[in-house]
Amino acid sequence: MGRAFLLAIVVTFLVCPASILAQDTHTIQIARIKYGGGGDWYSDDQSLIELLRFAETNTLLDISPREEVVELSSDKVFTFPYLYLTGHGNVRLTDREARRLRRYLEGGGFLHIDDNYGLDRHIRREMKKVFPEQEFVELPFNHPIFKSHYTFTRGLPKIHEHDGKPPQGFGLFVEERLAVFYSYESDLGDGWEPQEVHNVPPEKREAALRMGINILTYAMMH
Repeated sequence: MGRAFLLAIVVTFLVCPASILAQDTHTIQIARIKYGGGGDWYSDDQSLIELLRFAETNTLLDISPREEVVELSSDKVFTFPYLYLTGHGNVRLTDREARRLRRYLEGGGFLHIDDNYGLDRHIRREMKKVFPEQEFVELPFNHPIFKSHYTFTRGLPKIHEHDGKPPQGFGLFVEERLAVFYSYESDLGDGWEPQEVHNVPPEKREAALRMGINILTYAMMH
């Protein structure tokens, strides 16, 4: 993680009351972005909890078992090494939120955008506010994110079928570091949810959780 990002965490520990910091002693906490525009930022509401439970069992990451919810207008956003954004519909970032998100990413933060079907045109439009000089780049199957913990020789697993399109992993970069990972046509969040929610076959749910671990691991290592 970048020095600016680590500095932000240190400052938070210095200024926050001990009673707040004592609520969670884990080294790593992750957060879901609450955004404007009317889209369901809260969709798959159990998905991150399930992923974090899987991470506790299958990795050495000292990660909190609960997710936080954060708005990009909050200074707290700079204390999380990993942000998650999902939904089916519209996303709207204010100009100030876009600037802050860029600052977060340039400071060493990581954003995982997980298309829950219907997010694509909205998120591409909004991320142009963040990085107007960039377009999403499809990642090759040999990118380190596909082998950071488990090996996925064919890239993202396909959890739900919608339009007959293959799953794709896209990225935006800060210098040479992958700072934004966008999972498209995969529905990872549906796979992370408890099995009975979407009736995802066990082998697909396992693949989704394993890919989630890869993303978390990659974010913590870079």
